[in-house]
Amino acid sequence: METNFTISLDSIAEVNAFANMIAHFTSEIDLSSGRYIVNAKSIMGIFSLDLTQPLTLTVHGNDEIDEITEAIAPYIKIKEKLALKWMPVFLYH
Repeated sequence: METNFTISLDSIAEVNAFANMIAHFTSEIDLSSGRYIVNAKSIMGIFSLDLTQPLTLTVHGNDEIDEITEAIAPYIKIKEKLALKWMPVFLYH
């Protein structure tokens, strides 16, 4: 199973921190921008992407999905963060 997230990496420091953090996971994790896909654990691969645009992070498998989701929280785009944080509210009349 694949799980996708939309993230942004806005600085060299963020790219470095992100790559180092992702490298600790054993799951296969990719980053893509447009038609280009790289190994998310490769700092050189990340720098080959267009970092001015949102990136798609794809986690292959479910073994570490909860840990990965928590670790990448600072990089998830705001709209997606809100969707993860808020539960549906039902109004009764």
